[in-house]
Amino acid sequence: MFLKLTLMPKGPKGQKRPADVIGNAVKVMQIATGEAEEEFDDEGKNKAAVALGRLGGRARAEKLTKKRREEIAKQAATKRWQNG
Repeated sequence: MFLKLTLMPKGPKGQKRPADVIGNAVKVMQIATGEAEEEFDDEGKNKAAVALGRLGGRARAEKLTKKRREEIAKQAATKRWQNG
């Protein structure tokens, strides 16, 4: 006895897609040609926290001196090549 499981296909951001192959192909074609809009759900992310995170990175970069940025870059490059 075989049990057939059909999972609902998901888009790159977790959107629901048609479960059958032809329906999925039609949906992708409609999005590609502009006939249908891509549906995105940003559930799970707090928009205020995302905005603050963007500001924090920029503020940190502005505070660092050129010499310190070079040191951080050299450390990152060394770690990257050690693991490779």
